[in-house]
Amino acid sequence: MTLLPAPPVGHALRLARDLARHGDRTALLTADGEISYRELATRVEETARRLGPERRLVLLPGANTIGALVVHLAALSAGHTVLLVPGDHPDAVAALTSAYDPDIVIHPEDGDAWRVEERHATSAHTLHPDLALLLSTSGSTGSPKLVRLSYENLQANAESIATYLDIRDTDRAATTLPMHYCYGLSVIHSHLLRGAGLVLTGLSVADACFWDLFRTAGGTALAGVPYTFDLLDRVGFADMELPRLRYVTQAGGRLAPERVAHYAELGQRRGWDLFVMYGQTEATARMAYLPPAMAAEHPTAIGVPVPGGSFRLEPVEEASHGVGELVYTGPNVMLGYAHTPEDLALGRTVDALRTGDLARRTEDGLYEIVGRRSRFLKILGLRVDPQQIEALLERHGLNALCTGDDERVALAVVPLPGWDERRIRRRVADECGLPARAVRVHLLPELPRLATGKPDYQAVRALNRPAEQPPADGDGTPDDLCALYARILDRPDVTPDSSFVSLGGDSLSYVEMSLHLEARLGRLPTNWHTTPLRELEQGARAWHSGRSRRRSVETSVVLRAVAIVCVVGSHIRLFEIRGGAHLLLAVAGFNFARFLLSSDERRERTRRSVRSIGRIAVPTMAWTAFALLISDDYDLSNLFLLHNALWPEVMGTGIHLWFVEALVYILLALTALLAVPAVHRLERRFPYGLPVALAGVGLLTRYELVGLPARAQITDAVTVFWLFALGWAAARSRTVPHRLLVTATALATVPGFFSGEPRRELFVMMGFCLLVWFPTLPSVHRVNQVAGLLAGSSLAIYLTHWQVFPLFDGVSEPLALVVSLLFGIGYASGVNRLVQRVSALRTAGRRAAGNAGGLCRIPRPRPGRTVQRRVSDLTMTRRQGAAWGIPGRSALRRLGLRSTGGS
Repeated sequence: MTLLPAPPVGHALRLARDLARHGDRTALLTADGEISYRELATRVEETARRLGPERRLVLLPGANTIGALVVHLAALSAGHTVLLVPGDHPDAVAALTSAYDPDIVIHPEDGDAWRVEERHATSAHTLHPDLALLLSTSGSTGSPKLVRLSYENLQANAESIATYLDIRDTDRAATTLPMHYCYGLSVIHSHLLRGAGLVLTGLSVADACFWDLFRTAGGTALAGVPYTFDLLDRVGFADMELPRLRYVTQAGGRLAPERVAHYAELGQRRGWDLFVMYGQTEATARMAYLPPAMAAEHPTAIGVPVPGGSFRLEPVEEASHGVGELVYTGPNVMLGYAHTPEDLALGRTVDALRTGDLARRTEDGLYEIVGRRSRFLKILGLRVDPQQIEALLERHGLNALCTGDDERVALAVVPLPGWDERRIRRRVADECGLPARAVRVHLLPELPRLATGKPDYQAVRALNRPAEQPPADGDGTPDDLCALYARILDRPDVTPDSSFVSLGGDSLSYVEMSLHLEARLGRLPTNWHTTPLRELEQGARAWHSGRSRRRSVETSVVLRAVAIVCVVGSHIRLFEIRGGAHLLLAVAGFNFARFLLSSDERRERTRRSVRSIGRIAVPTMAWTAFALLISDDYDLSNLFLLHNALWPEVMGTGIHLWFVEALVYILLALTALLAVPAVHRLERRFPYGLPVALAGVGLLTRYELVGLPARAQITDAVTVFWLFALGWAAARSRTVPHRLLVTATALATVPGFFSGEPRRELFVMMGFCLLVWFPTLPSVHRVNQVAGLLAGSSLAIYLTHWQVFPLFDGVSEPLALVVSLLFGIGYASGVNRLVQRVSALRTAGRRAAGNAGGLCRIPRPRPGRTVQRRVSDLTMTRRQGAAWGIPGRSALRRLGLRSTGGS
């Protein structure tokens, strides 16, 4: 077999390139059959050729399938950089695609088929030669903060794991964890390194079909997080006949010492070894392991460093003697973090990994984790360790998660007979020396966990705030921001990993949100709309701790504010600065790309676009109906937004709403166009080229190069579409040549459009240049507030000023301007409140109907099947983790469940 030319040493993953050396040994075992290493190597080589010789950033939705594994290995063997994301989390795929603009996006199709979307023929990024893999840190699905791992990191960690597990070519390990999770990926890499077989499956260990496949394949190895072991207990693992099982590994969180001892002793009786391990994504997967012979006697230890690694303890203030922060060094320590695409060019920025865990070294040379440095709370001047509280309750047989803030401890507890919330609260309060009011207890049938099976502490903290509590001006904590996003975007499913874009935010809610965030957090980053709340809060801390207090404002917001003031002032004839409405069209195209096209999913794009059109059309039609009652300005064609369509050449008062009509027509046409699968794929492949091409089509009507009926040249959707398309192209401009082309096009085509009005043309061109080249402008807080208020109300101001300013025009033109702006702001506020009120009533109605029935439908891993459970028995959604036997995020808020705790 002909292999691809070898990249420079260290710039490809060797274990992925050496597959063929294992010959005809079985590499993959699935429910559909087996694949040899030779065949796997052939598929990897063919896929590598398909990805091309140019080194690029490849976004791959991870899944335990042959197709996903082949793409992953092909990209790493050819020297590409892989951005591995959860394959069952479309929001994460969309958020990271928007944040990092990958050169290639892999789309799963039926079965093991995958479609390669080439977005850039050559990489749009500068990729460091050592950069191999980008992974989200635990619990930050969809976050732009990624761990940068090198080819050496992956190879060294796989070799280290294979060494201490003594992986043999006769071993066959089941993929019991997601591929996109660093622990699950390390299982794959370490076994492929040694020519072992992988039992490739997405089934949960709770599924009888999993065990049928495991026995048939001759499985020798299992890997699990703590929750996996809960499931093993439920399915009777201790009594299963698994004659070839050789070892079981555990990581991904602390397993209770008594359970470590239990499984270690079970393994001794049944003939297999238990390896308790410790790791983090930042260390590629694993840093320590507990030798099986010592597990029963030392169940609280994480063990010794993996081969090639070492630990040291750094002193920590207030820690007891012999306890320090655990710091790890080794060849598997990450290069560093990436927060933006520019960080992909960085080399190593981290030499040692500060784990954040407090540890001690025992007399036997083993390391023990005794606490978490970053989880310490300080309540009423007392230092509280949540992990110690969990251990305290664990000694009483209670499973609990503990977190909190500077005011109170938050506990999620699975109760036992005789333990109510009052007894638990009193026990914890007495132990910590806290008043009972500082401890809040939430009794749940099951503890909330992330898709990886790790504890979901954010969900526990969210329980501390009653769902119906109105949001107040908070301090910028993730929970406070979740409440803000939920209120403004009318989304009950906000989590700290959500971003404005992933929640379907659009340009109409963008300004209001940015104002609130700036007031709470300070200066916002330019990409705040794609940044998860958790990252925004962390950035705000850094801003508040620094010396600088500079403010900035987004150029698109300033342009909307200035344009609407110019539109109204010019109509009143207080001054003559025309062109504002046409500039607003370019800004609308700019925001169309940023918000309505932010998702990779075609149906989600269509849904967002239709919703945005409704938010424009409905308030317009409502106001027009009112105007019909009080004036002769409009007729029924205006009410139904058809005036320009029916009489495009007729001027007069009926033309007043031309801008809204044109915008609605354009959005409807583009929504329909992009709903076509072929066009959708074209846009994803050429995100910049498509709007440029559409702008070229629009210029045919701008220059009257196609035969059209008589039209009002500057107020018709057909003849102004090119401005919208150029704004869209401006948002997609990633390079200086892109921006130069868009700018040159605007500067060449705007002159002559407004015959005999050079100042109008200059105004539009200046605004367009600002939009393309300056994403933000320096500002002060008060200016930001005013600009945001005007920009957020610009549509309402445009609608209403025609009927408002004539009432005051004869008294004072400046007064007419001020009243028109204020009235429009009031109308916008009223519409927003009405929409939120209607939405709240609708949500309450659905909730009441669900509670009346006492049943709730939740999806299961197999398509087309549902199961009903009583609300009292349901605490978790299983949308993301069911296939792995790992429950998803808490569903408490969606179901309207409330805490039983209190002060």
